[in-house]
Amino acid sequence: MEETNAKQTLYLVMGGRVSDPRKLIFADPESLHVAGVYSDYDAAEDAWRGNAQRTVDDAEMKYVIVPLHKLLDPEG
Repeated sequence: MEETNAKQTLYLVMGGRVSDPRKLIFADPESLHVAGVYSDYDAAEDAWRGNAQRTVDDAEMKYVIVPLHKLLDPEG
């Protein structure tokens, strides 16, 4: 039986209020909204887009996509 080493991808979508709209420094990290963890970028982008569009009128709200798999396995 051959073993496959397929790399798993994980993307975290989160957002919250930033102290400066030009930077990515969250004002209150404990109150970040975690939209979810997704196994592919397209699903993560859909979640990011939905949340970003919902808060588009608030310049201090920012949502991001974090590639968790790169943090968990930086060499992979």
